Amino acid sequence: MGEKSFKYVILGGGVSAGYAAREFAKHGVKPGELAVISKEAVAPYERPALSKAYLFPESPARLPGFHTCVGSGGERLLPDWYKVKGIELILSTEIVKVDLAGKTLVSGTGESFKFQILIIATGSTVVRLSDFGVKGADAKNIFYLREIDDADKLNDAIKAKKNGKAVIVGGGYIGLELGAALRINNLDVTMVYPEPWCMPRLFTSDIAAFYEGYYANKGVKIVKGTVAVGFTSDSNGEVKEVHLKDGTVLEADIVVVGVGGRPLTSLFKGQVEEEKGGVKTDTFFKTSVPDVYAVGDVATFPLKLYNENRRVEHVDHARKSAEQAVKAIKASEEGKTVEVYDYLPFFYSRSFDLSWQFYGDNVGETVLFGDNNPTSPKPKFGTYWIKDGKVVGAFLEAGTPEENQAIAKVAKLQPPVQSLDQLAKEGLSFASKI
Repeated sequence: MGEKSFKYVILGGGVSAGYAAREFAKHGVKPGELAVISKEAVAPYERPALSKAYLFPESPARLPGFHTCVGSGGERLLPDWYKVKGIELILSTEIVKVDLAGKTLVSGTGESFKFQILIIATGSTVVRLSDFGVKGADAKNIFYLREIDDADKLNDAIKAKKNGKAVIVGGGYIGLELGAALRINNLDVTMVYPEPWCMPRLFTSDIAAFYEGYYANKGVKIVKGTVAVGFTSDSNGEVKEVHLKDGTVLEADIVVVGVGGRPLTSLFKGQVEEEKGGVKTDTFFKTSVPDVYAVGDVATFPLKLYNENRRVEHVDHARKSAEQAVKAIKASEEGKTVEVYDYLPFFYSRSFDLSWQFYGDNVGETVLFGDNNPTSPKPKFGTYWIKDGKVVGAFLEAGTPEENQAIAKVAKLQPPVQSLDQLAKEGLSFASKI
């Protein structure tokens, strides 16, 4: 097989890849200098759309509507954009071997790609139930959601199993967003998760109680404190039952599993320094190997605000880390410097008529404010996290753009708090006056 050479290679075709390509173009990359190599068949796109509007029964999102960089209000980078900019988009190409020292990538079909500078943007892969040896987990109509192919298969099943029964395994991001999407499609939805409440990595029990109540009012059944231990299928090999550890058996025409992700670092094992499950980088996303950078889900980087190294799995960081790495690459070529990466953790979600945002760190004591009654006509509430007498995190459901900016500012500036009772009384107005 042939060998191709590029000055810059972005390995991966997700959100980070699109934003890195745009940043290179802004800096005037020359035709033929940059390649994006992706195992997916389509140009980089905004992955969050897959668990939201892609599955809507009416006016669903479809490509080219959500190619990067439309998710942050930018131009959509259609395949033609890459051509015009002289960027080679190498799609449907899975890299199976990486030699960082030798600056070579090898594909499953034996093609070789040489690079001078590499950006690792491989993202995460889903954790599968078959990884834990769950019986029957290979049945048809058990779905995971990571790529557009996964969303297409799930969409086909939703249409084929009209008004059928769906079981969601997992109570995190994917579980909550897909629980809503399947319910909107008029499926009978049951969510199952082992934790005492949904989204336990972020939500307090008070926050979770609102969403669980809201989902219940929408007809979503919730089974907590147990896990799926097996599946039975019919004569066509399609899933028909979910067996839970507590002995419950749930009927199912469709099962969607959202039990977490793992950063895709296996190609680089032993070649680059790792930390906290990811590839360790500095504030410019440089790894321990010269001319190799890592961005997005795979990068463990210095989070300046909290003075510690962290890995952040979210689209906002995927975008911003990609831009930072390219700025750093171009600056070093020109003998210039760039600012350190001063990131404020940000997470958000949308489901049904709900929309929340969270900024900062969810550690310390918490104060709940506002109306978190799931039966209210227009519920609106939030939570502050307080550590060492300062507000370090803030969550808001149903905020306006200005209110969301206000809670972001609070999380960034970490103002002192005299009294938790007073903070609860002030609620959102505390953020608005900072």
